[in-house]
Amino acid sequence: MTDDPIPVTVLSGSLGAGKTTVLNHVLTADHGLDVAVVVNDMGEVNVDAEHVTQQSDLGGEEEVIELSNGCICCRLRGDMLDEVGRLAERREFDYLLVESSGISEPVPIAQTFAMGFEDAEFDPTGTYELDTMVTVVNAHSFWESFDSGTALTDQELEGQSGRVPEEVLLDQIEFCDVLLVNKCDLVPDDALAEIESVLERLQPRAEIIRTEFGNIEPDEILGTGTFDFQRAQNSAGWKHELQHDHHHDPQEEHGVTSFVYERRRPFHPERIAALLSDMPDEIIRAKGFLWSAGREDVSMGVDKAGTSVRAGPAGTWLANLPQAEREQYFAARPGLKDDWHEEYGDRMTRLVFIAREFDEDGLIDRLDDCVLTDAEMDDNWSRYSDPFKPEDRRELALSR
Repeated sequence: MTDDPIPVTVLSGSLGAGKTTVLNHVLTADHGLDVAVVVNDMGEVNVDAEHVTQQSDLGGEEEVIELSNGCICCRLRGDMLDEVGRLAERREFDYLLVESSGISEPVPIAQTFAMGFEDAEFDPTGTYELDTMVTVVNAHSFWESFDSGTALTDQELEGQSGRVPEEVLLDQIEFCDVLLVNKCDLVPDDALAEIESVLERLQPRAEIIRTEFGNIEPDEILGTGTFDFQRAQNSAGWKHELQHDHHHDPQEEHGVTSFVYERRRPFHPERIAALLSDMPDEIIRAKGFLWSAGREDVSMGVDKAGTSVRAGPAGTWLANLPQAEREQYFAARPGLKDDWHEEYGDRMTRLVFIAREFDEDGLIDRLDDCVLTDAEMDDNWSRYSDPFKPEDRRELALSR
């Protein structure tokens, strides 16, 4: 053993995608590494951890850590750090593999290893180094959802997390270095090509690997050195589109397209709320922010993941800040001035859509119908009802 930081690979993916199967393939392979394992499960009984122990050569209590009845992205973050800190004291291994629960969000897990966690005594920085974020996708579930128009996932949330499964799945896809498309044996080749086209839109940076029965080569997810926290935060497909203002031909290969909708005028709050509650199922992902007339104080965030739509206050417009504070933002990020409007400041709408076999022009027309008319621009906007009040955000979490 050396004093170098211990590399870490985190496995994410929805329930039934095959994370534990992938984990067992890696543990039983001849890769010359002594691997410690953390297995997280939402249930009170950690079935995955029992399966890992039974199927692998790991026998000691120190090698397989079970974290049950919660998620390591929130409730069990401190517990996870306590356990990996205890492992590090003995330093009897040279690689850490973490299997998160099916509804764990990957960003907080990455933050835990990259920056630590204030509620834990152990600071992982310097001792551990996040090497690879991996997401396992159930190709068969993706394919079925495309054909039927149903949700991308069918598992139920446990507890009171308030997150819907599709949001979690797409978060996992958008924040990773390697995408394992598992159960490919259950999907026709042409459908696999279409699935990969969608995944490339959602996460253009990740390496996509097709697998059957979770069978991979260990070096595909161990020691890749691909994780970069700053880059990972900016790599989601929707953010990539917003930053680079890409507009794609809607007749691209496999019918997968993406486009950015931008307008300077505000939306009528009731009309845009009605549209958000009735967005086409062909839209796989939509994200960004909008200006709702009457709410000149805050921007409204929009997040569509599969069949779930969420909308609500997301931040303060720079135009509302005192001049001195605004100038500090401009000094730190000069690019902000590029979008500055003499009258409206930074108030605007910028939404990106990723869709499959979709009528882009039809949606643009519907969105434009929600924008204030010339006559409405002269209205007293404070008289408009506000469906985006903070206390109403849960009602706008519309899951069909």
